[in-house]
Amino acid sequence: MLAARLHGPADLRVERIPRPGPPQAGEVLLRVRTTGICGSDLHSYQDARIGDTPVESPLVLGHEFSGVVEAVGPAAEDGCFASLQPGTRVAVDPAQPCGRCEFCEQGNPNLCRRLHFCGNHPDGGSLCQWMHMPARSCFPVPDELDDEEAALLEPLGVAIHAVDLARFRVGCSAAIIGAGAIGLLILQVARLAGAHPIFVADRLPARLRLAEKLGGIAIDAAAEDPVLRVQKETGGRGVDVAIEAAWGDTSVAQAAEMARLGGRLVLVGIPSDDRLGLKHSTARRKGLTIMMSRRMKLVYPRATALACRQAIELTGLITHRFKLAAAPEAFALNAAYREKVVKVMIHS
Repeated sequence: MLAARLHGPADLRVERIPRPGPPQAGEVLLRVRTTGICGSDLHSYQDARIGDTPVESPLVLGHEFSGVVEAVGPAAEDGCFASLQPGTRVAVDPAQPCGRCEFCEQGNPNLCRRLHFCGNHPDGGSLCQWMHMPARSCFPVPDELDDEEAALLEPLGVAIHAVDLARFRVGCSAAIIGAGAIGLLILQVARLAGAHPIFVADRLPARLRLAEKLGGIAIDAAAEDPVLRVQKETGGRGVDVAIEAAWGDTSVAQAAEMARLGGRLVLVGIPSDDRLGLKHSTARRKGLTIMMSRRMKLVYPRATALACRQAIELTGLITHRFKLAAAPEAFALNAAYREKVVKVMIHS
């Protein structure tokens, strides 16, 4: 079968590798349909590592995906504890928590001590034609959601978790730094949670236009200081919640400056240099609550419900589509932020 494997920085190759065999107990064999490129995939692609996890051998990338169940092993129950059947279309949570450590048992599977994750070394990802997955990571999707929308339930889940951490109340003000797919999904979920106004800062005009279309107040960070703009718009108060979803050179420090006294700072982005930087006196004197957003918990049923009632724009975030054989071109385009790119989808 075909698979897109990373061999080193910006060295992504489409190769033939063995097709997986029959699934074991608790597993399914999936025919991968669609994979979205995520910002964390781009970190791996550009640096051959993410955070402190290096890519030490050729690695299949990809973790935002949907597929069809081709075969099931014994005791194959989905994420809602129902038996999975061949032919079922599923959205797939790429996280594979053990379910038995103290953190899993406390309801925090995103903090599992023995977590495996698709496309994060040494675990292979979804940029291939077939793969094994734990059945519990699979969530059946209704017919009204297509394969692309099903794949986008993963970043939507990340956005829901970030908004959960933000603890919005109706009428809370917010600022989001970063208008990529995650930032734009956070914008939409925050609006549903009652946040208003919501400022969105980015440097790319096409993304800012989309943020404005989705109800945000766009701030062109290439043309003006987003901190000064937020302070001006709020009469010097700042916003109740500042969310960092970009992780540029100064984005965390800017988000802290945007937050009001006693405000909340939610950090979603992943830094290329694996460092967090902000002015200590700003965070201390404001008494900020700083929340580190680690993926999501069990939010797929909520994400599916929002998508099915069309409360969230998903397909409108997609700007480019490629076949699996063209995965290197897709990653090169996305990494360079060419052609007004927001979300790239790769079809297997």
